[in-house]
Amino acid sequence: MSTELIPILALVVMFLAATVLPVNMGALGFVAAFLVGTLAVGMDTDQIIGGFPSSLFLTLVGITYLFAIAQNNGTVDLLVRGAVRLVGGRVALIPWVMFGITGVLTAIGALGPAAVAIVAPIALGFAARYKINALLMGMMVIHGAQAGGFSPISIYGVTVNRIAADAGLTNSPLTLFLGSLLFNAAIGALLFTFLGGRSLIGRSVHDDDGLRPDGDPGSVGGGTTRTTVMRGFGATTTKRPSQTVTVENAPPLATAVKAITPDQILTLVGLVSLAVLSLILDLDVGFVSMTVAVVLALASPKAQKGAINQISWSTVLLIGGILTFVGVLQEAGTVEYVGNAVAGIGIPLLVAVLLCYIGAIVSAFASSTAILGVTIPLAVPFLLAGEVGAVGVIVALAISSTIVDVSPFSTNGALVLANAQGIDRDVFYRQILKYSALVVAIGPLVAWAVLVVPGWM
Repeated sequence: MSTELIPILALVVMFLAATVLPVNMGALGFVAAFLVGTLAVGMDTDQIIGGFPSSLFLTLVGITYLFAIAQNNGTVDLLVRGAVRLVGGRVALIPWVMFGITGVLTAIGALGPAAVAIVAPIALGFAARYKINALLMGMMVIHGAQAGGFSPISIYGVTVNRIAADAGLTNSPLTLFLGSLLFNAAIGALLFTFLGGRSLIGRSVHDDDGLRPDGDPGSVGGGTTRTTVMRGFGATTTKRPSQTVTVENAPPLATAVKAITPDQILTLVGLVSLAVLSLILDLDVGFVSMTVAVVLALASPKAQKGAINQISWSTVLLIGGILTFVGVLQEAGTVEYVGNAVAGIGIPLLVAVLLCYIGAIVSAFASSTAILGVTIPLAVPFLLAGEVGAVGVIVALAISSTIVDVSPFSTNGALVLANAQGIDRDVFYRQILKYSALVVAIGPLVAWAVLVVPGWM
């Protein structure tokens, strides 16, 4: 068996083992990286460790540590209340608000992971509080980031437009931007429809079903008693047909609004600093989030009590192991091998759809920016032949290589998984994995059918 095919076989074995047995796939990834790297590829230990995603490790640890502190001192609840007021308490609008916020952030130049790192903890905190499907909320955040990700001033947009220009290909920055925006918005609409969004319509945080953590109407003393939250998060009352009395033990968010504490003010300043330093000054979000977290811990040691234990270490292991193995896969030349084999087929439409799938599959485990830099150059020879529309293929490749960032092995997917609240992370991991598999299977085909086939006909 050729060296290029051995990592693929190892990857299949890893997936099967992790599916059948309760073993963290990240641990399997480290073992596979060691065995395949040393025995098949001829790598030494330093080279194998070189594939460890240190930047992503720091980002995951820093962000989850920071928001654990923010959760402990009540700042997350404060932000959730602000989001509620922003949409007048209409629960159905919250997923779209999160979609829009991340879209705007990436459209003005923020890296997708930086935008997701800031928005996801707040969005998933809200989802847990009001029993919105966590998969719906998390994926809306990621697809929002991708919706704005190809604006002419964004990282992805600049990268793709520059590659196309350097290759002498016809390209349309506006088509690229709008194509990704509309494609991800359509996915968002489908998610909203099929993951419980319709049941949110008409719901308000002032209603019973948005009040209690279990989503059930509260009851005091049985009968028809029910607990409701008054507008503006004022006093909580228990209502019978003929009486209204104050409830002393209301759920946390239902209690009267409290004055903002000094710890919360400092945390809000830290979160704003995180946004400014990472989005505007382009500093590493991992280092910035860790710095903010440490400053908060030093300023208020009590607030950070237990925060270290709230870091999603199982997710860190999962992502670290898988991406270390992907580094071995790339070193083995597997990606280049498969890409060259596909490009040599000679049938333009078939080559285009296969390249879309290669971009999607590999990008689900590796850097989307890096994959864009590989797949588009591979498409250059047959695009220059003019047998298919260059603009359509470029947009399809761009979409296929980025919509799969919902994968739990990508930075965005890992951030959503790490910040899940009120849900079993193992269950949530499997949900994200199934959804990302669906996106990988269907997304590139739809992008190809909508954007490439019409240009060929």
